[in-house]
Amino acid sequence: MKQLEVQIMGQSYLLGCPEGGDTRLLEAVERVDTAMCKIRDAGKVRARDRIAVLAALNLAFDLSDRPAVAVAASAAAPAGAAIATEPVGDPDLLLTSLLERLDEALGEDGRLL
Repeated sequence: MKQLEVQIMGQSYLLGCPEGGDTRLLEAVERVDTAMCKIRDAGKVRARDRIAVLAALNLAFDLSDRPAVAVAASAAAPAGAAIATEPVGDPDLLLTSLLERLDEALGEDGRLL
């Protein structure tokens, strides 16, 4: 297994990567980094672990909106295989909507629990 050093929200991580999976891993890192930076830049949440949880929830929610066929194809694909799927809706609009819902859920104190 190959290892790649990546940056997420300015912090370095050394990740294991299956042979031929470089592109998919780097795309995933980019999605996670973008999601976390948008949450951080919105200014409501500062703790890295909370930002990570919220980003994970956002990404999981996005996956649940994908057509079932695309999700099944992604799950059944061999490691390193690229899956071509069409995005569901405008990602920026979806992210804005999710951030608004998270702001409502967090309330005035900005705490999830």
